[in-house]
Amino acid sequence: MTGTLTHQDADGRIRMVDVGDKDETERRAIASGRITMSPAAFAAIRDGQGPKGDALKTAELAGIMAAKKTSDLIPLCHPLPITKAKVMINASATAPDFIIRAEVSTRGRTGVEMEALTAVSVAALTLYDMAKALDKSMTISDIVLDEKTGGKSGDYRRND
Repeated sequence: MTGTLTHQDADGRIRMVDVGDKDETERRAIASGRITMSPAAFAAIRDGQGPKGDALKTAELAGIMAAKKTSDLIPLCHPLPITKAKVMINASATAPDFIIRAEVSTRGRTGVEMEALTAVSVAALTLYDMAKALDKSMTISDIVLDEKTGGKSGDYRRND
């Protein structure tokens, strides 16, 4: 896929994209990621026995909060009226890792891809924080945009 960098003007100066002329449409993005840890840390987190309490529920909440604050964290992101933010963390079939999935929706002039990716990232970091007493060698990986709908560029679905 080729194109121009939308956050630079013709002289290479950084700018926030003007979305004022775009139509408001329903927009949705789904992102996912993975955190891998030792079998002992995995079992403790899965069973709600982590040293800081229920890490999975805390990380899901952190991801939702992060989606709502994305424009405060990522330069040039537009603040968006999010209509839905859902984060789900589940044990993978190939334990000892958890799969993090975020779905974010809005009705607006720009998409929510960054909000979904931020939700996954912060949920993973929260899991790391809550389990680091058990395993400091955890790995956060595979944070990707899986799907997006709405907007001028059309729909996208990752082909893995």
